[in-house]
Amino acid sequence: MTNTRFLLFTAIAVVGGVLGFLVWQDNGNGAVPEGFARGNGRVEAVEIDVASKLPGRIETILIREGQLVAAGQPLAALDIRQLKASRHQAEAELRRAEIAVENARLTIQQRQAEVRAAEAVLAQQKSALDAAQRQFARSEALAGNSVASERQLDIDRSNALGAEAAVASAEAMLAASRIGVSAAEAAVVGAEAAVAAATATIEVIDVQIEDSTLKAPRPGRVQYIVAQAGEVIGAGGRVINMIDLNDVYMTFFLQTAAAGRAGPGAEVRLIMDAAPDIVIPAEVSFVSDVAQFTPKTVETEIEREKLMFRVRARIAPALLEKYLDYIKTGLPGVAWVRLDPALPWPEAADGRVLE
Repeated sequence: MTNTRFLLFTAIAVVGGVLGFLVWQDNGNGAVPEGFARGNGRVEAVEIDVASKLPGRIETILIREGQLVAAGQPLAALDIRQLKASRHQAEAELRRAEIAVENARLTIQQRQAEVRAAEAVLAQQKSALDAAQRQFARSEALAGNSVASERQLDIDRSNALGAEAAVASAEAMLAASRIGVSAAEAAVVGAEAAVAAATATIEVIDVQIEDSTLKAPRPGRVQYIVAQAGEVIGAGGRVINMIDLNDVYMTFFLQTAAAGRAGPGAEVRLIMDAAPDIVIPAEVSFVSDVAQFTPKTVETEIEREKLMFRVRARIAPALLEKYLDYIKTGLPGVAWVRLDPALPWPEAADGRVLE
């Protein structure tokens, strides 16, 4: 009999507790008003791995974990002594190529002078040929009249033939001189190409030297220092892990009915567990097209209500810059979504709003 009474009293206490909890919920403690949705989540941000494009030894780490960094701020530096030596070698090659260009241009001038000299010789030889041919023609005419001797005729013939040979030789020399000019011009082109190649090599080395200083691609906060000074890393080796403070958001989940009404741009208020009296304004930036929790079969309305959709609320970058101490990644909190813009915010989401 005693056990029966004990069980009866226990059952009454349990039922009373459940009824009390339901009444507490109906009075607004923990309930979500109509026109609003609520979800739990954590503040997240886009992570960036700052890696080295080149293999090498880390010379120094310029930041510390947890430090805020600006875009373009140096984070770490690699040893560049070998790159500097390569640059000195490339500079020497560049000077050699520039000297070769000057020499080739001087050679062109020399070959052009030789062409002019060969043209003058050719003109002289043609003039001599013309005189020799006229003299041979006169001697040949006089020989026909028995006025000139055969000996003189042979001499004039020989002179004419010699003049023709001299003209042919002068023409060959002129052609060779012109070929020399073309060869000198080609040498200039080759030397200029060598200058361009040496200049490009220096530019590549300069880029490598610049890339040897790892810089923050965006403003953010350093999370981890993956490699320390003195370590040797390969190409693509991670050195710094940081978060992008221009893209901070909270990810949470809403049921089907609320997710269908919470489109991009919907107003959101975030309340962090660490600072429940501060309200962080945000807006919906993403709603998943695919349910995250899907029953095996979706045949009834009750089952469809179990579907949950991932929602992301983004915090404005301008607000982040002002309140970095309040908004830190990893902090858990609650996201309130206003589905009806005409409704006032409920008391639970109406604290001190950051502006």
